[in-house]
Amino acid sequence: RVLTAVLFTDIVRSTERAAELGDRRWREVLDEHDRRVRRAVDAAGGRVVKTTGDGVLACFDGAARAVRCAQALVTEAKRLGVPVRAGVHVGECERRGDDIGGMTVHIAARVLALAKADEVVATSTVREALVGTGIGFESRGVEKLRGVPGEWALCAVRA
Repeated sequence: RVLTAVLFTDIVRSTERAAELGDRRWREVLDEHDRRVRRAVDAAGGRVVKTTGDGVLACFDGAARAVRCAQALVTEAKRLGVPVRAGVHVGECERRGDDIGGMTVHIAARVLALAKADEVVATSTVREALVGTGIGFESRGVEKLRGVPGEWALCAVRA
Protein backbone atom coordinates (compact mmCIF):
# COMPACT_ATOMS: atom_id res chain seq x y z
CA ARG A 1 0.00 0.00 0.00
CA VAL A 2 1.15 3.51 -0.74
CA LEU A 3 -0.18 6.98 0.10
CA THR A 4 -1.41 8.40 -3.21
CA ALA A 5 -3.36 11.36 -4.53
CA VAL A 6 -5.84 10.00 -7.06
CA LEU A 7 -7.29 12.05 -9.91
CA PHE A 8 -10.17 11.02 -12.14
CA THR A 9 -11.32 13.11 -15.08
CA ASP A 10 -14.21 12.72 -17.45
CA ILE A 11 -15.35 14.57 -20.57
CA VAL A 12 -18.83 15.91 -19.85
CA ARG A 13 -21.57 14.92 -22.31
CA SER A 14 -19.12 12.91 -24.41
CA THR A 15 -21.79 10.76 -26.03
CA GLU A 16 -23.69 13.80 -27.29
CA ARG A 17 -20.45 15.35 -28.53
CA ALA A 18 -19.46 12.13 -30.32
CA ALA A 19 -22.85 12.00 -32.05
CA GLU A 20 -22.49 15.65 -33.04
CA LEU A 21 -18.96 15.28 -34.48
CA GLY A 22 -19.12 11.76 -35.90
CA ASP A 23 -16.79 8.89 -35.08
CA ARG A 24 -13.72 10.00 -37.04
CA ARG A 25 -13.67 13.58 -35.78
CA TRP A 26 -14.50 12.45 -32.21
CA ARG A 27 -11.56 10.01 -32.29
CA GLU A 28 -9.29 12.91 -33.32
CA VAL A 29 -10.62 15.01 -30.41
CA LEU A 30 -10.06 12.12 -27.98
CA ASP A 31 -6.54 11.52 -29.31
CA GLU A 32 -5.65 15.19 -28.81
CA HIS A 33 -7.31 15.16 -25.37
CA ASP A 34 -5.22 12.14 -24.37
CA ARG A 35 -2.00 13.80 -25.60
CA ARG A 36 -2.78 16.91 -23.53
CA VAL A 37 -3.63 14.79 -20.49
CA ARG A 38 -0.34 12.90 -20.67
CA ARG A 39 1.64 16.15 -21.02
CA ALA A 40 -0.15 17.74 -18.06
CA VAL A 41 0.20 14.66 -15.84
CA ASP A 42 3.88 14.32 -16.73
CA ALA A 43 4.47 18.04 -16.06
CA ALA A 44 2.83 17.66 -12.63
CA GLY A 45 5.03 14.69 -11.76
CA GLY A 46 2.18 12.18 -11.90
CA ARG A 47 1.50 8.96 -13.72
CA VAL A 48 -1.39 8.08 -16.01
CA VAL A 49 -2.64 4.77 -14.68
CA LYS A 50 -5.18 4.27 -17.47
CA THR A 51 -7.58 6.03 -19.76
CA THR A 52 -11.28 5.40 -19.30
CA GLY A 53 -12.52 6.02 -22.84
CA ASP A 54 -13.27 9.70 -22.32
CA GLY A 55 -11.31 10.34 -19.15
CA VAL A 56 -8.29 9.34 -17.16
CA LEU A 57 -7.18 7.84 -13.87
CA ALA A 58 -3.87 9.33 -12.71
CA CYS A 59 -1.90 9.17 -9.48
CA PHE A 60 0.49 11.58 -7.80
CA ASP A 61 2.80 11.60 -4.81
CA GLY A 62 1.14 14.75 -3.48
CA ALA A 63 -2.33 16.24 -3.31
CA ALA A 64 -1.22 19.66 -4.60
CA ARG A 65 0.23 18.06 -7.72
CA ALA A 66 -3.06 16.25 -8.37
CA VAL A 67 -5.19 19.38 -7.84
CA ARG A 68 -2.96 21.60 -9.98
CA CYS A 69 -2.93 18.98 -12.71
CA ALA A 70 -6.73 18.77 -12.56
CA GLN A 71 -6.95 22.54 -12.95
CA ALA A 72 -4.57 22.40 -15.93
CA LEU A 73 -6.66 19.65 -17.53
CA VAL A 74 -9.84 21.72 -17.19
CA THR A 75 -8.06 24.62 -18.90
CA GLU A 76 -6.64 22.43 -21.68
CA ALA A 77 -10.00 20.80 -22.33
CA LYS A 78 -11.64 24.22 -22.65
CA ARG A 79 -9.05 25.12 -25.28
CA LEU A 80 -9.92 21.90 -27.08
CA GLY A 81 -13.62 22.71 -26.87
CA VAL A 82 -14.69 19.89 -24.56
CA PRO A 83 -15.78 20.40 -20.95
CA VAL A 84 -14.22 18.09 -18.37
CA ARG A 85 -14.82 17.49 -14.70
CA ALA A 86 -12.38 16.13 -12.16
CA GLY A 87 -12.43 14.40 -8.78
CA VAL A 88 -9.50 14.16 -6.36
CA HIS A 89 -8.98 12.16 -3.18
CA VAL A 90 -5.90 11.19 -1.23
CA GLY A 91 -5.37 8.01 0.75
CA GLU A 92 -3.66 4.65 0.70
CA CYS A 93 -3.92 2.58 -2.49
CA GLU A 94 -3.09 -0.98 -3.35
CA ARG A 95 -0.55 -1.43 -6.13
CA ARG A 96 -1.75 -3.96 -8.67
CA GLY A 97 1.05 -4.15 -11.22
CA ASP A 98 0.76 -0.87 -13.14
CA ASP A 99 -2.78 -0.35 -11.81
CA ILE A 100 -3.98 0.94 -8.44
CA GLY A 101 -6.96 -0.14 -6.41
CA GLY A 102 -8.67 0.17 -3.07
CA MET A 103 -11.23 2.45 -1.49
CA THR A 104 -9.23 5.60 -2.26
CA VAL A 105 -9.75 4.94 -5.98
CA HIS A 106 -13.46 4.24 -5.47
CA ILE A 107 -13.90 7.43 -3.46
CA ALA A 108 -12.15 9.54 -6.12
CA ALA A 109 -14.46 8.05 -8.76
CA ARG A 110 -17.55 8.89 -6.68
CA VAL A 111 -16.29 12.44 -6.12
CA LEU A 112 -15.79 12.82 -9.89
CA ALA A 113 -19.42 11.86 -10.44
CA LEU A 114 -20.53 14.85 -8.33
CA ALA A 115 -18.41 17.43 -10.18
CA LYS A 116 -19.92 19.75 -12.78
CA ALA A 117 -18.45 20.69 -16.14
CA ASP A 118 -15.15 22.60 -15.83
CA GLU A 119 -14.99 21.87 -12.10
CA VAL A 120 -12.54 20.13 -9.80
CA VAL A 121 -14.12 18.60 -6.70
CA ALA A 122 -12.11 17.12 -3.85
CA THR A 123 -12.68 15.53 -0.48
CA SER A 124 -12.00 17.46 2.70
CA THR A 125 -9.03 15.12 3.13
CA VAL A 126 -7.43 16.86 0.15
CA ARG A 127 -8.36 20.32 1.43
CA GLU A 128 -6.86 19.56 4.84
CA ALA A 129 -3.66 18.21 3.28
CA LEU A 130 -3.27 21.46 1.33
CA VAL A 131 -3.60 24.00 4.16
CA GLY A 132 -1.00 26.71 3.58
CA THR A 133 -0.45 25.96 -0.12
CA GLY A 134 -2.56 28.83 -1.44
CA ILE A 135 -4.99 26.48 -3.15
CA GLY A 136 -8.51 27.65 -2.29
CA PHE A 137 -11.64 25.61 -1.77
CA GLU A 138 -15.38 26.25 -1.45
CA SER A 139 -17.47 23.91 0.65
CA ARG A 140 -19.88 21.63 -1.21
CA GLY A 141 -21.46 20.18 1.92
CA VAL A 142 -21.60 16.61 3.09
CA GLU A 143 -22.56 13.78 0.74
CA LYS A 144 -23.10 10.06 0.86
CA LEU A 145 -20.96 8.48 -1.82
CA ARG A 146 -22.62 5.48 -3.44
CA GLY A 147 -21.19 2.28 -1.96
CA VAL A 148 -18.78 4.10 0.36
CA PRO A 149 -19.34 3.97 4.13
CA GLY A 150 -20.13 7.20 5.99
CA GLU A 151 -20.65 10.74 4.83
CA TRP A 152 -17.99 12.79 3.07
CA ALA A 153 -17.35 16.53 3.19
CA LEU A 154 -16.64 17.76 -0.33
CA CYS A 155 -15.30 21.01 -1.72
CA ALA A 156 -14.78 22.60 -5.11
CA VAL A 157 -11.33 23.89 -5.95
CA ARG A 158 -11.34 27.62 -6.67
CA ALA A 159 -10.06 28.48 -10.13
